[in-house]
Amino acid sequence: MKDFIALLPKVELHLHIEGTLEPELMFALAKRNNIDIPFRTYEEVSAAYDFHNLQSFLDIYYQGANVLVNEQDFYDLTWAYLLRCKADNVLHTEIFFDPQTHTARGIAFDTVVNGIYRALVQGKQELGITSQLIMCFLRHLDEDDAFVMLNHALAHQDKIIGVGLDSAELGNPVEKFERVFQQARKHGFKSVAHAGEEGPASNISDALTVLQVDRVDHGVRCTEDKALLAQLIAQGTPLTVCPLSNTKLKVFEHMADHNIVKLLRQGVCVTINSDDPAYFGGYMTDNFNAVADVHPMEKAEIAQFTINAINASFISAQEKQRLLALTHSYLAQS
Repeated sequence: MKDFIALLPKVELHLHIEGTLEPELMFALAKRNNIDIPFRTYEEVSAAYDFHNLQSFLDIYYQGANVLVNEQDFYDLTWAYLLRCKADNVLHTEIFFDPQTHTARGIAFDTVVNGIYRALVQGKQELGITSQLIMCFLRHLDEDDAFVMLNHALAHQDKIIGVGLDSAELGNPVEKFERVFQQARKHGFKSVAHAGEEGPASNISDALTVLQVDRVDHGVRCTEDKALLAQLIAQGTPLTVCPLSNTKLKVFEHMADHNIVKLLRQGVCVTINSDDPAYFGGYMTDNFNAVADVHPMEKAEIAQFTINAINASFISAQEKQRLLALTHSYLAQS
């Protein structure tokens, strides 16, 4: 099955570009930008990555982002991720970025988005990988700061397809951002939000009703609410699930406990994604393998994760048909 997964066309919908910062690049950028980091060796970075919950992960995540200063840094970060995509046969990716993580350090919004976007353009030209860019608001910050980010995004609407909501769920209800998302929709942005990872199923319902999101990031706690689960199935609401992330952060103790395959078989539009792969132990192929290793599946079921992701993506109907044809062709020949 590993050979089948390796060559399976893939589409990633839940990827934080800052979460692809591998130790090697962290050290290189720290040296290039003359920034002190609290690590002297790769082993110390690995030890720091031994976090136990979402907040302890976020602490090291934001610390690592300090090495990202110039447009070239954001380009290098994104290009390194795209090379991973090429190796994993990811044909399309929809990338999150967190501008507030950088503007709070005095880094210009333009610096961030232009560096990422330049790599994405090159990725399409040289690697054949298509992409979309989604700007996330940090939910532990306030509404005013989110509106500042939205105004910045309006100047880059040719580059940014949608807005999202990430960071810690607990103590940060989606109602804080209802007006921001409403304004974003008026400007034509797509919308997504993290919900039902560390927070309860009600957070998923709130993201759908209050923010009116197009898809839910994570959403695995939907099984706590039978009515919500039925709604997700009936409406085809996509969930961008991140298996290795979920086990690393103890949303599920073990991969064998994960509900992604059960959800798939119930008819939920679940997809496989890598979230913050430098921190959670694997990119797309790693996540597919981690699920398949402990949840026996037919090839058609594994391919359904890609089919779901294509249908849930923010690409044109024509491009969806192209990717679906590639996936069905691969499955037929396997």
